Amino acid sequence: MKVCGVLSGTSMDGADVIVMEIRDEWRVLAFETRPWPLALREEIREGCRAGSARALAALHVRLGEAFAEAVLTVLDEAGIAPDEIAALGSHGQTLWHIPPTAEGRGASLQMGDPATLAERTGIPVVSDFRARDVAAGGHGAPLVPWSDRILFHRPGQGRALQNLGGMGNVTYLPPDGDPEGVLAFDTGPGVALLDGAVRRATKGRLPWDTDGAMAFRGREDPDLLRELMEDPFFRTPPPRSTGREYFGDGYLEDLVVRLRPHGMEAWNDLVATLTALTAESVAAAYRDFLPGVDEVVLTGGGARNPALVQRLERALDPLPVHTGAEALGMDPDAREAACFAMLAWAHLEGLPGNVPQATGAAGPRVLGSFTPGAG
Repeated sequence: MKVCGVLSGTSMDGADVIVMEIRDEWRVLAFETRPWPLALREEIREGCRAGSARALAALHVRLGEAFAEAVLTVLDEAGIAPDEIAALGSHGQTLWHIPPTAEGRGASLQMGDPATLAERTGIPVVSDFRARDVAAGGHGAPLVPWSDRILFHRPGQGRALQNLGGMGNVTYLPPDGDPEGVLAFDTGPGVALLDGAVRRATKGRLPWDTDGAMAFRGREDPDLLRELMEDPFFRTPPPRSTGREYFGDGYLEDLVVRLRPHGMEAWNDLVATLTALTAESVAAAYRDFLPGVDEVVLTGGGARNPALVQRLERALDPLPVHTGAEALGMDPDAREAACFAMLAWAHLEGLPGNVPQATGAAGPRVLGSFTPGAG
């Protein structure tokens, strides 16, 4: 069976598209990240900040068209016909995420119209993966641990798979491979605050801290770092999830108004401190909530930021920290797209795809809604 997976992560920088073949084992047939045009990136950000009903309706369809174009391009380049694909798992683009609280259930909004995606590609689409878990009392996140255990468990190794996208999240895979021992949760900000600060500092000229240059030039503010680490989110035990609603533009705006950085030296210092915040929040999560970690494998855009990787290595010392395809057996950037390809396969097979001890749901659930292909 050939299946596809597609999503745009919390970094909002493009569509990750994967094609996988699943038999007794799995293999990746194609993977590519298709960058979003600048105008679409800004439309998504504006939708998160203050989207009207009209704007969100238009964005939903626009993203459906954009995801379809990305999928068809990757299939064409790989020489695979759309009618060879049994299902396309689409996570879409998360616009808003509300974790459950003691007062009531959560909610989560993903955009990228599955009907448009099915119509343009002709492929059956499985989408809206978070909704059933949320309805069962869970966070609807993280969704990767079920597929992480299947794809990336290594016997005898307690592995922490740490994603550094816009937000940071971790999956812990126990050495014995026991599904009940799998843990996963959001660690806090990944690169969302760094990217936002860089955009502010350069007036939009740079979208992120290329090669960690600003962080390397800056100096951490230890007092500010200590204060930021006092945020109650970091003391909240799993299950827990977060997003740009919490560690996003509003958080950064409050910080900038209070600190009033003036000149590139001050901005460099802020980027260095926010880099340290990501690293220290990951390390604190491991100390407080993860038993028996033997190695850490980094994925996501932050894994390509040498300043963040070095700061994380220092915070996690003496744990070994790995990056690169050799650690996973696939391109690390493909990990989340592979998750949604696997969840589409699970939906077709009628298999539960959530990990209740990670999301807090009442029990295992088959995830996703099915949209038939065109024709």
